[in-house]
Amino acid sequence: MTKKFNSIKTLIIIIFCLATAGSMPFFVFGQDYKNEIINKEIKEINSDINNKKSDIKKIQKKQAEYSAKIKQKQSEKSTLNNQLAILDNRIAKAELDIELIETDIKKTELEIQKTDIEIKDKNKDIKKEKKHIANIMRLMHKKDNITSLEILLLNDSLADFLSQVKYLENVNEEIEKSIKELKKTTRLLNKEKDSLNNQNKELEDLKIELNDKKKKFFSEKDSKINILNQVATSENEYQRLLKLAKKEQENAAYEIVAMEKQARLKMAELEGKKLEFNDDVLIWPVPKNVIAAYFHDPDYPFRYIFEHPGVDIRASQGTPIKAVASGYVARVKYDNSSRYGYIMIIHGDGLSTVYGHVSKVYVKEDDYVVQGQKIALSGGVPGTPGAGRLTTGPHLHFEVRLNGIPVDPLGGYLK
Repeated sequence: MTKKFNSIKTLIIIIFCLATAGSMPFFVFGQDYKNEIINKEIKEINSDINNKKSDIKKIQKKQAEYSAKIKQKQSEKSTLNNQLAILDNRIAKAELDIELIETDIKKTELEIQKTDIEIKDKNKDIKKEKKHIANIMRLMHKKDNITSLEILLLNDSLADFLSQVKYLENVNEEIEKSIKELKKTTRLLNKEKDSLNNQNKELEDLKIELNDKKKKFFSEKDSKINILNQVATSENEYQRLLKLAKKEQENAAYEIVAMEKQARLKMAELEGKKLEFNDDVLIWPVPKNVIAAYFHDPDYPFRYIFEHPGVDIRASQGTPIKAVASGYVARVKYDNSSRYGYIMIIHGDGLSTVYGHVSKVYVKEDDYVVQGQKIALSGGVPGTPGAGRLTTGPHLHFEVRLNGIPVDPLGGYLK
């Protein structure tokens, strides 16, 4: 009986030791050492993240300085030197835009690295708790498990019995504690996984933005080269081209307004009713790409000549242009010369669209076109058909007008 009693006590002591293993000195030492390494690694990453944040603030300060320089030059008299200074500042700002996003990408990558370490650490905690619970349960559910009545009969006194029952209660408390800890760690793990997914999404978005900024940067450089090639660094030639460009744009603006009124009256007579918009949305006229200049863009290179009434969409020379919606061709201004060439289409509900810098046309006035139909090829390369004066390089100038007044194409029109 003494032998059996000793084996019972040994079993209870083993269970208690397993249940309270987290407080054993050798385990504490090992776990503390691992935690110290992990904490040190996270601390170093946090330091790197803070450094990147500091770099971002410095870059943003420089960006503001270049923006101020651009604004100042734009307010001064239009000269070739001023125009080149504006372009130089825009190029420098574009370089900073790229540097800012690259720094932001590095910061996000560091944050992902930190979250990944925390996830691995949480996974280890979960495995440890699962193993802890499994060991206790395995010993508690042995086939020869002794009942409380057997323990009572085998004990010499009630005190011994109560002491051993207390051991079993401690084991149950330890299991409950481990399960709670397991649930808590699992919740934290899921939260950190969600955070990691969000950071990865942010990183992908930043990389797309970076590529767009790089394209815009090269577009800015091309603009400067194109202007230099056109004026051959002569101030007199630059001023002459400015006057021609201004006159060209004024004539185009006047024609567009006049022709739209005439076209709508003509359509009303033919149809006997008001022209209605029959498409769900406006599609992109060329593949969706970098916007080189926005509607009424304050940084538009020739804003001192006229407000930019549309958006410039980056497009290679000769890119097919599609009608963004069905409608009637009201104006085709194109004579195969280098003068500004454009197409205007009248749609329903007061909407019209303009496609500028066309290098080749496939429609004529009074044609009816359907949404998605190829109407022209893009242009913009200096000296080519339809490019116009002082063009900044290959792109499509695209306008949306509502009742004859230019509106922002990106303000809920293009989808």
